[in-house]
Amino acid sequence: MTPRILIIAGSDSGGGAGIQADIKTVTMLGGHAMTAITAITAQNTTGVQAVLPVPADMVVAQIEACVSDIGVDAIKIGMIGSAETAHAVADAIESLEVPIVFDPVMVATSGAALADADTIAAFGRLMRLATLVTPNLPELATLSPPVRPELVEGRVPGAAPATRASTSSARTEGKAETSARTDGDAERLAAATGTAILAKGGHAEGDTLTDRLVGPEGEIARWDSPRIETRHTHGTGCTLASAIATELARGAPLPQAVARGRGFVRLAMLGAPGFGAGHGPMGHQSVRLDAPDAPTPNQITLPLTDFAASAAFYEALGLRRIVDAPPRYARFESAGGVTLSIEAADEMPDGTMLYVECGDLDAAVAALRGLGAAVSDPADQRWGWREARTRDPAGNAICLYQAGEARRFPAWRIA
Repeated sequence: MTPRILIIAGSDSGGGAGIQADIKTVTMLGGHAMTAITAITAQNTTGVQAVLPVPADMVVAQIEACVSDIGVDAIKIGMIGSAETAHAVADAIESLEVPIVFDPVMVATSGAALADADTIAAFGRLMRLATLVTPNLPELATLSPPVRPELVEGRVPGAAPATRASTSSARTEGKAETSARTDGDAERLAAATGTAILAKGGHAEGDTLTDRLVGPEGEIARWDSPRIETRHTHGTGCTLASAIATELARGAPLPQAVARGRGFVRLAMLGAPGFGAGHGPMGHQSVRLDAPDAPTPNQITLPLTDFAASAAFYEALGLRRIVDAPPRYARFESAGGVTLSIEAADEMPDGTMLYVECGDLDAAVAALRGLGAAVSDPADQRWGWREARTRDPAGNAICLYQAGEARRFPAWRIA
């Protein structure tokens, strides 16, 4: 099944955040992205130059056009644009029985305000409809009661309260005064809205960031990860929310959807192309989470005796040379990303080597040992992978490896 994700958010002309980041995320995760654009922004990596809200009736028209024909399996809400639009969106989606992930965007990565006080006050209805709310730490502090009691009421004068139950969550990613304070904010907001909160720690100090998934009854899960030191963080919140929505559309449990979404964001940050002078876009195009968990052969290294002859042979087959280190080594890539290397025979004591990527290296090693195969213990490598070596019954050398956050796509491409 191809999950259908309706994205209700603003447009980022620089392509780093907003619907542009959402579409890239959903597409790379195998979904079909649809959009209801709430605002048009002129922005780049250094800041937001202009914002033009889209009229609420046009936003609703986009929603209805998608829902009535294509259908929807999950909704991601980002930048709203105005209080009127917030209530119009709530009216349009409250009868849809699909997961909803709400990223309560208030400020761009560059620091530009993207929501005024009236718009923020209207977030209450959307939070109560959501399956997951994903504020960063400053957003969490703003949304959490008793700071803004009207938010958790879910209504303004004249508006009916939302009634749909939810197993949702809110995102926390911001600069915390203390962890106790932010923990309390998450618990209070979850209890007040009946919605799950993902309290993201990206704005907190320290080398380790902690993201907490909190429900109305308390903490559900938490993740501790080393901070990725990079200026290319534009669109992290948009990307995370869309990734989670795509996983929820597939039927993944909320903690699993969050875990996979976090993994996607981290890989996209590591794969950033380096564009712009400010907060650059992430590298969505470099992330592949659809690789099977089962072991996947994707590289073979063959011994060579004549570099020029071997290189000419494989190029004549149509393989593209992506690494060239004559006269000892070269690597070639096929159109599908599978690679083949040639290496000087005197540097290959094991002869031909087949490389097999494993989603769970320890499980693969255990399975082979269960058959009586001799497999080396998995060992960390300086390039960030874990590897184990073995031989098949015919004596062919096999390298099993798990790349983790050091994974690229194609898996063996250097540049």
